[in-house]
Amino acid sequence: MYFQVVESQLLSPHVSLLIERGFDELASAKRVDDLHRMYDLWGRVNQLPLLRASWSKYIVLRGTSIVTDVSATSGDIDKGMVSALLSFKVDLDEMLESAFEMDQAFVHALKSAMEAAINAKASRPAELVAKFVDAKLKTGNKDGSDREVEALLDRVMILFRYIQGKDVFEAFYKKDLAKRLLLGRSASFDLEKSMIAKLKTECGSSFTNKLEGMFKDIDLSRGVMTQFQQHAPSRVALTQLVHKVDMHVHVLTTGFWPPYVPTEINLPQSLSPSKAIFESFYTSKFNGRQLQWQHSLGHCLVKANFPKGRKELAVSLFQALVLLCFNHGRDVIGFKDILGQTGIEIGELRRTLQSLACGKVRVLTKQPKVRSNMITSSGRDVADTDEFVFNASFSNQLMRIKINSIQMKETTEENTETHEAIFRERQYQVDAAIVRIMKSRKTLSHALLMSELFVQLKFPAKPVDIKRRIESLIDREYLERDKANAQVYNYLA
Repeated sequence: MYFQVVESQLLSPHVSLLIERGFDELASAKRVDDLHRMYDLWGRVNQLPLLRASWSKYIVLRGTSIVTDVSATSGDIDKGMVSALLSFKVDLDEMLESAFEMDQAFVHALKSAMEAAINAKASRPAELVAKFVDAKLKTGNKDGSDREVEALLDRVMILFRYIQGKDVFEAFYKKDLAKRLLLGRSASFDLEKSMIAKLKTECGSSFTNKLEGMFKDIDLSRGVMTQFQQHAPSRVALTQLVHKVDMHVHVLTTGFWPPYVPTEINLPQSLSPSKAIFESFYTSKFNGRQLQWQHSLGHCLVKANFPKGRKELAVSLFQALVLLCFNHGRDVIGFKDILGQTGIEIGELRRTLQSLACGKVRVLTKQPKVRSNMITSSGRDVADTDEFVFNASFSNQLMRIKINSIQMKETTEENTETHEAIFRERQYQVDAAIVRIMKSRKTLSHALLMSELFVQLKFPAKPVDIKRRIESLIDREYLERDKANAQVYNYLA
């Protein structure tokens, strides 16, 4: 009884002030024991809802500051926003278990608050989570055992669960997965398939259908190549070639993979006959199918004889085409000449030559190294008048050397294209949902239609964007405004 009097007189009148002045400091300092005492005391005076509200507010404010921190989202994806969120979630879980005794009301508050924080910055968190996973699947167990990587991916999936715009994650994950599979950048197929299984468990088979299709294409391509190697007419044709190359082709299903813009190039005589033989084999085996070559995804192993030793250069197809220009006894070749021989798009050719003559591994040299008449120029610039020379003095301790391509900044052009594709896909989904609802209901008010849409759509949609889609469907005569009430829509069969 004495305790009840003390609590009612000394604690109850001051709980709001104590929380306001002390909760954030205790949580930030990870003073779990003190938080547990607070939980115990507040429970005695029936003030846990007030403590829970402060807990939610702390999570939202701290989580939002992580998500909107420019320095965290623009730096190394392994050390930026996602890592900070994962660390924050570990701290919250410890508080939840040790301070709040896994109180289900606090569990639900954590979930709601984390959702609010992570979705405070539109699609950026979803993109960065996808890129974080990409980085981990490239390095695999270099950062730890497979079990440790699996545990990390499980923690990432908890963050993924909070993301509302999962279609953004899907688009970036799909693009990065394609690169890992086609360019041999994946550290472990077991980890790749484990991640797909996690996504399937979380979102269902419709979410992972295309991702699983990409793996299926890789497996089927191995079978196609086995058939090609056993195909008698193809074997005979390949043995008769003057230039013999080992060729492996990935045959991909268009609907499964990210869209790629076809590029026209001039394949040299050392490569084009092998391509023609494979095309002949494929069309004979799979009547009615058409092949569209994606040269930008090709990569080669080029054997190069330097005065200081023989090397194997792991390069992109574009890099290989440039190097093969020096196979005809010419030591110096101009930019325009290389452009004419290879047919590579001019911007892509500049980047390719930069990687071969201005990067860390310089198998070519550029003349002049710096153009003195251009104040803003640097040694990495490639002009139409530049000439390129086979680097006879090249040496390297490694026998096999990877020459990295110089990519366009992903955060600009490629990133913009991905976001535009997501926006277009969302428009189609909104249109389909509106038509589906109106076809079922025939007549519906604007408010009820909006409510139905927010339930059905799997991504966050702004009312103003939905209104634009409604107007578009009215213009295309799928819907009409009711003549008696402009806030009511009628479905037009």
